[in-house]
Amino acid sequence: MVDGVVVVDKPAGWTSHDVVARCRRIYGQRRVGHSGTLDPGATGVLLVGLGRATRLLRYLTDLPKRYSGEVVLGIGTTTLDDAGEVVARGDPSAVTAAGLHAAAAALTGPIMQVPPMVSAVHIGGRRLHELAREGIEVDRPARPVTVHALALSPTGDAAVWLMDVTCSSGTYVRVLAADLGAAVGVPAHLRALRRSAIGSFSVERAVPLDVLEQDPSSAVLTPADALRDYPALVVDADDAASVGHGRALPAERVAVTDAGPWRVVDATGALLAMYERGAGDTLAAAVVLVG
Repeated sequence: MVDGVVVVDKPAGWTSHDVVARCRRIYGQRRVGHSGTLDPGATGVLLVGLGRATRLLRYLTDLPKRYSGEVVLGIGTTTLDDAGEVVARGDPSAVTAAGLHAAAAALTGPIMQVPPMVSAVHIGGRRLHELAREGIEVDRPARPVTVHALALSPTGDAAVWLMDVTCSSGTYVRVLAADLGAAVGVPAHLRALRRSAIGSFSVERAVPLDVLEQDPSSAVLTPADALRDYPALVVDADDAASVGHGRALPAERVAVTDAGPWRVVDATGALLAMYERGAGDTLAAAVVLVG
């Protein structure tokens, strides 16, 4: 069994589950998962975990994301992207660059965002997209997200603007597009969404599925490399044995200001476990890969 993470460049028209299924076939194993769903029409970085590395996927899901896409002004859709039916039209000719940039600035930083009906969020024990397919719309509580950066640039079409977003996990870029339109007085939707990075994993190092088919092993990152966005705590042989049994470590091993989590590695750099702050002055084992 292969243990590691593959940075896949998801093609348009594939669901994230389709990519997982293909990777199961490529690597000949059942234990495969992904960190962070991409819509079928979207492309770009999808991190796929193999074997024991699937236990680490939640840490990859928590990393900030970067996306690019096109905001189409003057047309609103049922799904807030170009896969939905047109439900609203408006004249975008009066929209100014200054107005759009001001709207983008207002949507930058910690904000409250209402998830779209076409999403996997659970309300009343059911996923929103299931309710949407039945024509049911329900109230959705706004959730806190953080937009670290939101840049807009013009295209040759005055009604279409390029958008580049860096945001926290859980942010819906299609909602940002619709909110930009609402802020300048017109309906809007998103198209051509591409996830260009998850944490430090950029699309430049992502591997298309057909290339992965040809040389599967060359694209697998070790668990330690896959978690490189987190600070490392290097332990000696004695502490490594304690880590293998899931024992706590003293918090004095890390900076007081560091919130964690930490990847605990041995002298060779191999990942032993992920630790988080525990009770009192300890670091507690969250995921142990050895022992």
